[in-house]
Amino acid sequence: MNVIIIEDERPAARRLNRMLQELGIAAKTMLHSVEEAVHWFQENEHPDLIFLDIQLSDGLSFEIFEKVTVKSAIIFTTAYDEYALKAFKLNSVDYLLKPIDDEELEVAVQKFEDAYQQKTATSFNFNDLKKMLVQEQEPSYKKRFTAKVGQHLKMITTDTIECFFSENKGTYAVTDEGRSYLLETTLEQLEAELNPEQFFRVSRKFYVNIKAIKDIVYYTNSRLQLKLQHFNEQEIIVSRERVRDFKNWIE
Repeated sequence: MNVIIIEDERPAARRLNRMLQELGIAAKTMLHSVEEAVHWFQENEHPDLIFLDIQLSDGLSFEIFEKVTVKSAIIFTTAYDEYALKAFKLNSVDYLLKPIDDEELEVAVQKFEDAYQQKTATSFNFNDLKKMLVQEQEPSYKKRFTAKVGQHLKMITTDTIECFFSENKGTYAVTDEGRSYLLETTLEQLEAELNPEQFFRVSRKFYVNIKAIKDIVYYTNSRLQLKLQHFNEQEIIVSRERVRDFKNWIE
């Protein structure tokens, strides 16, 4: 079985390799950046299994899959759990949180090996593996958020939110009552939590709910301005590089 490790922290990569060796597996290759990994995949036969950190020195490892079609199964190893949904949309066998537990690593490897051993080296196909390992499920999106209001904790259902915006390092939800609530999240984290059919990030500052759009007006420099049902405290501009995707989204 051909295995590689992609991990930007070299001590962590060596530790993981030692843990794998105790399970009778040796990673012949260790890569440490998106750029290095892309080049390696372009020049080498793809391995059977990749142990992949998500945050690498020069970006998120998801960028690798935007540049090359990786044919290997993947076990993600990361300190961050907010990427789990995105990870499982790829060829993911398991998702291990750091610090990696010996028993959890063994279970993940065994899960892969059980399926791998049913295939010969010539007939092994990841699509078959995926059917055996992963049940396809509809992604689950957040139905409500909570915000602190004085000494109270207010629940806000997602359907009532017209938009989210960032300001002064804070992220706010604006409801159809026209009120803004400070949330303990970021727009980046919302990416995996919001239904993309309902919400679209129109700029670095705003996510909007399609149900809240009242009017769309052509703006300067090939941009668009959105008018919402209730929120009118700030201009909401669809950035030029997002206009095409926005038009596809509303259709």
